[in-house]
Amino acid sequence: MTSKKTSAIFFAILAALLFGISSPVSKLLLTKIPPTMMAALLYLGAGLGMCVVRLFNHRQGTEVKEARITQKDFPYVLAMIILDIAAPVFLMVGLTLSSAAHASLLGNFEIVATSLIALLIFQESIGKRLWAALALITLASIILSVEDLSSFTFSLGSLFVLLSCICWGFENNCTRKLAIKDPMDIVILKGFGSGLGALFLALFLKETLSGIGYILGALMLGFVAYGLSIFFYVRAQRELGAARTSAYYALAPFIGVGLSFAIFREMPNASFLVALGIMIAGAYLASSEDHAHLHEHPAITHEHRHSHKDPHHSHSHSDSFAGEHSHVHTHMPLAHSHHHTPDIHHGHIH
Repeated sequence: MTSKKTSAIFFAILAALLFGISSPVSKLLLTKIPPTMMAALLYLGAGLGMCVVRLFNHRQGTEVKEARITQKDFPYVLAMIILDIAAPVFLMVGLTLSSAAHASLLGNFEIVATSLIALLIFQESIGKRLWAALALITLASIILSVEDLSSFTFSLGSLFVLLSCICWGFENNCTRKLAIKDPMDIVILKGFGSGLGALFLALFLKETLSGIGYILGALMLGFVAYGLSIFFYVRAQRELGAARTSAYYALAPFIGVGLSFAIFREMPNASFLVALGIMIAGAYLASSEDHAHLHEHPAITHEHRHSHKDPHHSHSHSDSFAGEHSHVHTHMPLAHSHHHTPDIHHGHIH
């Protein structure tokens, strides 16, 4: 496994861990904050938090040069923002109508939605090993979800959570199209665009705020569970693609369930432990996928952060670049065989 793929897997798991705290903590905050206003605060917290991180990096001189979002990216940016307004609103409504653990478990449907959209609409390749991983992840979700047939029904709350998963499935694939750009720019755009959109919707619905402590708590949760999580998720998508990143993101619902057990004083049972083992097996299949074949790279000109240690970047410079940098560069046609994932240079059809 290459160091880039290892780092990407680490980022995907870290993103899942951070997002996993969202549902149970949001459930607590929703006792004082209405659903749409809660969604607005979560994304505004993400945008504000990443602005603070950017300012800190600038003052410390530790900013990394990345490709900026351009006018050509606007359709994906707009779709991303609209979907990010709808998804958390649906989730917050679902949380008010169902338990945090139930909502966390249903969150696994996002993996299936993301992968099917990646395959059917964006033509991202999905191999047999990854299909097996997704099947195991879905099986683990079913075991947990139907643990109590008398309580697991497709109630109104469940349907709202599933709608949020579908929205995020489309949004994940739109974000994949922007993954070569600066991840911090993406989070800031998501945060302020979706946050302000949800805020206007909340005000239109005449939702009100009460309690500065709850407001600050929601903003902080948004920075951690949305801002930092999205940042690491985008970094992972660069190397892994949408479907594979979502497979690792499947850990998020389990983190949410674990926290729900802790916060609401529930103990994990045998079904949870069995499902956890199946989930680990699925994650292993996804991480150990070995994909190599002869493939062609057409000529392309684009801009993104890269290093000349990568054999796909053999172009020359008038100046010497020792490490990673970003600029517009052209790839000449190339045909070769090596191990790869559907990263930004391997979007070919199989």
